[in-house]
Amino acid sequence: MRTSAFSEKSKMNISFSPPDITDIEIQEVVDTLKSGWITTGPKTKLLESKIAAYTNTSKAVCLNSATAGMELTLRLLGVGEGDEVITSAYTYSASASVIDHVGAKIVLVDTAKNSFEMDYNLLEKAITARTKVIIPVDIAGVMCDYDKIFEIVERKREVFDPTNEIQEAFGRIIVLADAAHSFGATYKGKHSGEVADFSSFSFHAVKNFTTGEGGAVTWRQIPGIDNEYIYKQYMLLSLHGQSKDALAKTNLGAWEYDIVSTAYKCNMTDIMASIGLAQMKRYPLLLERRRQIVRKYEASLLESNVDTLKHYGQDYSSSGHLYLVRLLGKDEQSRNTVIEKMAENNIATNVHYKPLPMHTAYKNLGFSINDYPNAYEMYKNEITLPLHTGLTDEQVDYIVETFNRIISE
Repeated sequence: MRTSAFSEKSKMNISFSPPDITDIEIQEVVDTLKSGWITTGPKTKLLESKIAAYTNTSKAVCLNSATAGMELTLRLLGVGEGDEVITSAYTYSASASVIDHVGAKIVLVDTAKNSFEMDYNLLEKAITARTKVIIPVDIAGVMCDYDKIFEIVERKREVFDPTNEIQEAFGRIIVLADAAHSFGATYKGKHSGEVADFSSFSFHAVKNFTTGEGGAVTWRQIPGIDNEYIYKQYMLLSLHGQSKDALAKTNLGAWEYDIVSTAYKCNMTDIMASIGLAQMKRYPLLLERRRQIVRKYEASLLESNVDTLKHYGQDYSSSGHLYLVRLLGKDEQSRNTVIEKMAENNIATNVHYKPLPMHTAYKNLGFSINDYPNAYEMYKNEITLPLHTGLTDEQVDYIVETFNRIISE
């Protein structure tokens, strides 16, 4: 008889997604605290340069969240009242709420059948002369089919109606990736961050790469638009429209500044950036550990009555952020029962995601889940298993053994 942790449930207490923090991060934060500079400063600028290098882009801007990154990008692009922005019905609220924040119309697209991605045929049909931006969602760290998305926006060039200089430079609908999950993922040999026109990453505590809170935006070169100009606009938008940041004002006699717009406050601090600098040193190993765990899950669930999101393929590689599983032939209540039984065995699980039309805020905006049947079908039997670098092989084995036993009862 086995005497491992499988028979000692009390020794297993598996959380869903704790941050992976080591002495490397702690010492980097201590160094920042001792430096006397804790707000946006040299370490934030250094992290921006490292993110740009990692994603093969010339510039990156660090902010306090991926949500801020998407909203500021929409504002940078001049998106507002009378415009439309398309995103997936199967996502977290941030993908759509930023559209509402800037005064544009949210246009939600259903997923394809048996897919977590938007139905690209429906995406094309949803485009009108008012469409300015598409926000694809790289769910669980798997990048969308950007070839298809760019084919669509190219076919729709003639209906695009630019209203400012940046929109005119594009001459087509702009693709802003909700890349909150996909930092470190690749698509056809390119890194997340260099594929879409703009990409917004999340560095929240539950993400693969964390700064506690935080995020970053990267972008591809825009024809005729200087990257330094784009970076400067993000700086103005993220810091009250102030013409000098705190670091620039420390130069002798350089106190004076101007407020050029009534903008926002969503900058990253050097304390946050210091965590990110330490994480950057460790990130290749963190991604590899996630890959190992995903492979163990895949091998252990081959004979189970489930369908899982595929993280790795011939021309793409996920960041391994979330492990999404669908319980085939099951409904919401059955799925929720599995979640409860997993919790009784000290295993935290989750659901990604409840489609936006099922939430009160989006119902109040006129959306109905009845119009998004595929998204509902994906949601009703989806369960997300723990996937983080703190898991041991023994814990992964325990999770799978427990999960398979429960779903076969």
